[in-house]
Amino acid sequence: MTTAIQTIDNGVNITALLDAREALVQAPEAARFTWQARCDWVHGTHSRSTIDTFHGLGETQAHRQRSTFDTDHPEVFASEDHGPTPVEYVLVGLAGCLTAGIAAVAQHRGIQLHSVTARVEGSMDIQGILGMDSEVRNGFDAVRVCFDIDADASREEIAALVAQSQKRSAVFDLLTNPTDVMVTLA
Repeated sequence: MTTAIQTIDNGVNITALLDAREALVQAPEAARFTWQARCDWVHGTHSRSTIDTFHGLGETQAHRQRSTFDTDHPEVFASEDHGPTPVEYVLVGLAGCLTAGIAAVAQHRGIQLHSVTARVEGSMDIQGILGMDSEVRNGFDAVRVCFDIDADASREEIAALVAQSQKRSAVFDLLTNPTDVMVTLA
């Protein structure tokens, strides 16, 4: 009798992740990371952000390539719509962080993924942003994430993947817990 061995490949190198985690147990100060972005105003409400370096493992690190992101506001706000709004990038960040977590957790648990789709939406009342009502919050009043996941797993196992991803997501944490933000002038 032969037994077929199924190889799970969601594209996540779990061995490297676990080795990195173990190395950081020995040197926890190396786990302090500083992520950074530079934003330059272009015109009107249009700006361009650049990301190329960050600090981690005790030194400056460089991404494989520089990334740029244009932000603007839509024409309905009397703008030129040269890119997504900043709040839409927050939704992209949340979706990307949770989805990456699902892939990593699935790989670690031996679950083969076939597809993962996240639909994310955030609702807000723009009266606060426009200064029409000081009682209305400027940010989201609700964010909803709905996953459609096809995997070689039961619904309960898939729900556990989503729960673990949510538990470990940096962006989910940023949105659901207070963070000290300091704004200064150079």
